[in-house]
Amino acid sequence: MGTVRLVVGVDGGGSTTVAAVADERGRILGEAVEGTCAHTRVGFDGAAAAVDRAVSAALRAAGAPTHALAHAACLLSGLDLPEEAAALHERLAPRPWARGGLTLDNDVLAVLRAGTTAPDAAAVVCGTGMNAIAVRGDGRRAQLLAVGRPSGDWGGGLGLADAVLWHAARAEDGRGPRTALHDALLSWTGASDLRSLAAEVVRGRRDPVAWVDRVPEVFALAATDPIAARLVERQGAEIGHCAAAVLGQVGLQAATVPVVVGGGIGSCGDARLEAAARRTLGERAPGAVLTVLAEQPVVGAVREALLALAG
Repeated sequence: MGTVRLVVGVDGGGSTTVAAVADERGRILGEAVEGTCAHTRVGFDGAAAAVDRAVSAALRAAGAPTHALAHAACLLSGLDLPEEAAALHERLAPRPWARGGLTLDNDVLAVLRAGTTAPDAAAVVCGTGMNAIAVRGDGRRAQLLAVGRPSGDWGGGLGLADAVLWHAARAEDGRGPRTALHDALLSWTGASDLRSLAAEVVRGRRDPVAWVDRVPEVFALAATDPIAARLVERQGAEIGHCAAAVLGQVGLQAATVPVVVGGGIGSCGDARLEAAARRTLGERAPGAVLTVLAEQPVVGAVREALLALAG
């Protein structure tokens, strides 16, 4: 009987880093969860340390030594530029668990691999931020450059947090309509008024990232608040626009292909969000079939490791 080869998949998002060790059949043997490995928040050394802790803990859960892995696939938030991938590769490749082989890529690929095995497909991740990818069976691939406002990004938890602040400030001084977002934001932050909160943001004493975790409450407010409803619909439409854009870049805008939506916001199950995403995607890529991710994204990272192992 031959030795069973093991792989590890890592899904690193804006809030958590999840690692799973699996055998060659994809059977999960051990998992672990650590804090964020987003280098934009903890630096490259912090990101590598978080990944290493997660993988090491998953190996312990699986009862496997660190040198037993045949391949590691780390699909991580914020890997958008070649120099970012190079910086993390330099820090992760020497780890004992990475010496069998290491794949580094963006976490949007984990969403795609977890949601479909179709050779032609697309995926959108909508969590703390947003990104989208499309792949073809012939090897062609397109991915958005998701580095924030300079690359045209809007949405995700950060985009929505910033939009809540904007609408709440306008509601307070009368430039915009009244909205429940105003009182909600004061409750989230403990601020006495929006004028002082905005001043603290400008001075660098506050960052909208601090209330990103409260953004899902916007979806509940949308049932009765028109401004919140418009934000949710805009977010849904942006999911559709992102998917259609990458499909067009690889010539799949007219094809019947699956589009997988994941991330904490993208897969939250909100009917208004999904309806807006389907409507926009249907207008721009009529054959695309939108599905919400049911698996954990780390399953997609494991599948990417197994694909690399198969060569």
